[in-house]
Amino acid sequence: MLKGFFNVPDPVNEQVLNYAPGSKERKLLQEAIEAARSRVIDIPMYIGAEEVRTQKQVNIFPPHDHQHLLGKYHEGSHEHVGMAINTALKAKSAWENLPWEQRAAIFLKAADLIAGPYRYKLNAATMLGQSKNAYQAEIDAACELIDFLRFNVSYMCEIYAQQPPVSPKGSWNRVEQRPLEGFVFALTPFNFTAIAGNLPTSAAMMGNVVVWKPANTQIYSANVLMQIFKEAGLPEGVINLVYVPGPIAAEVIFNHPDFAGIHFTGSTAVFQDIWKTIGNHIHLYRSYPRIVGETGGKDFILVHGSADVEASATAILRAAFEYQGQKCSAASRVYIAASVWPQINSILMRDLASLKMGPTEDFGNFINAVIDEKSFDKLVAYIERAKNDNDLEIIAGGNYDKTKGYFIEPTILLTKDPFYVTMCEELFGPILTIYIFEDSEFEKTLKIIDQTSNYALTGAVFAQDRYVLTEATHALKNAAGNFYINDKCTGAVVGQQPFGGARGSGTNDKAGSMINLLRWVSPRTIKESFDPPKDYRYPFLDKE
Repeated sequence: MLKGFFNVPDPVNEQVLNYAPGSKERKLLQEAIEAARSRVIDIPMYIGAEEVRTQKQVNIFPPHDHQHLLGKYHEGSHEHVGMAINTALKAKSAWENLPWEQRAAIFLKAADLIAGPYRYKLNAATMLGQSKNAYQAEIDAACELIDFLRFNVSYMCEIYAQQPPVSPKGSWNRVEQRPLEGFVFALTPFNFTAIAGNLPTSAAMMGNVVVWKPANTQIYSANVLMQIFKEAGLPEGVINLVYVPGPIAAEVIFNHPDFAGIHFTGSTAVFQDIWKTIGNHIHLYRSYPRIVGETGGKDFILVHGSADVEASATAILRAAFEYQGQKCSAASRVYIAASVWPQINSILMRDLASLKMGPTEDFGNFINAVIDEKSFDKLVAYIERAKNDNDLEIIAGGNYDKTKGYFIEPTILLTKDPFYVTMCEELFGPILTIYIFEDSEFEKTLKIIDQTSNYALTGAVFAQDRYVLTEATHALKNAAGNFYINDKCTGAVVGQQPFGGARGSGTNDKAGSMINLLRWVSPRTIKESFDPPKDYRYPFLDKE
């Protein structure tokens, strides 16, 4: 086996540091935050060997402190997208012909750099630029990205080691996993630094060259990622980082004959528009592009009457409000049996009263700011609509303030309508809607959950009754690509729960698994005959 021959280490999940008071990691992270806040950085685009700067600079502010200038990035144009594509294609031959173990070494080194000297710089950038608290930044920017890199190298080895099991005497059958013919476009979101790092590197690891466009609200930490990749030895032109408006990137990339695939995480509407554009332009391309995307979610938690109420309440609070509900997997609709609702409600109100909200630099804050003013205004509109709806009750939160940062209190709505708008539409913020069902209507509620949303990303069921768990697991088999039993519906771990959903939530190619990496190669089967026939005649042609 190739993996055994090269002695690639078996990956293990990176240990999550807890940043407790008095800990070494807390001190180092606070120092990194202070250093980042003390200066305004200039952020170029990275195209090949060039750090590209333009006449148009855009300011970056922390979402929780929108008067503090962190840096300025250089916005590009059609010209820069074209430059990135041409640079990637020039780098392609050398990169794809580099022995696979040499590519692996680069990304294993990147993982070690993140685990070591860059850990606190990357976490601090994520905390400041994306308003994540210390723990959320640690499990995202550091640990998950380290896991992506290390586990993907292991999966890559397994893919290359997979060969035909039979080669008849006199011949040798083998499989070559080629990178795609052209370049890959990585379009990454704001909410996870790990996703922003994984989407371009997973394709590049398999020998592809990449044009990477991050969300504008993640550029501050994307800049650190690119520094890490370069220090790890990534050759020039393999991953090219550009900051351009989405329509500009689309106009150039989706009209290019060498477009070979897109690795996407973002909104469903954008992904569907991209798919339509690719379909309309299919005649332009040298090959059929790979389309890999993880989009939205309308994720649920179902609490049966037999559930552990403390565990259920804790899962609801964490799944709904960690990182202000700005996770594709965040719980935004919850169904609770009437018999346990009073106890769960009491626990939720008790715990919500103890949550603190404020800037990420204060480690005592559980809740921070939503990503930007556009998101803030959208969420406020839903809250105000709820306040004016007589059939709905706001039982927690409902307040907001954008004077200093884009702060929205954790808000819980109680509805009598399981199809109320906030039970159906993705909000992407700290707003949770709860529906109470009669214990006798459990089966009916399962059908409601399955039919309410076109999304199918994550979901969870809480119950102690094994028959109930079995029934729910079967009834909701198409409602969530990541399904949790007696656990919250967030927190998928690389190597443990490969992540992705179906229906309107994406192509379910499972980031953090071999499944995803297989999308970035095109196999070629090779048969070599050592003693080929030299006479066309078969034995059946002989006369008796």
